[in-house]
Amino acid sequence: QVQLVESGGDLVQPGGSLRLSCVASGFTSGYYSIGWFRQAPGKEREGVSCLSDTDDSTVDADAVKGRFTISRGKDKNTVYLQMNNLKSDDAAVYYCVTNCWPEGGILQAYGTWGQGTQVTVSS
Repeated sequence: QVQLVESGGDLVQPGGSLRLSCVASGFTSGYYSIGWFRQAPGKEREGVSCLSDTDDSTVDADAVKGRFTISRGKDKNTVYLQMNNLKSDDAAVYYCVTNCWPEGGILQAYGTWGQGTQVTVSS
């Protein structure tokens, strides 16, 4: 059974940085697409970044391009989201999810979800 555990959420000031981690377990194959979504209070869940299962190429939402970077750790079972220059609009619960890819320019996810980690951006 696939399991995802996120960590790294915290309170940070605008302009600050955070790195989220997602540890994946239970996969029977070596590679899988994985990504990050987020949901702020009163808003729909939205895709942030997806990482390909074939070549580790990435797709980022327009709102985070140039500020957020998704990457896979050397052990291949940990995925990171480096978030720089955080803004108040970035405050949300961030979820790690498998089977993540873009469709029609919008990131979609069809796999297993983690429990989420809270990111708060406030001065």
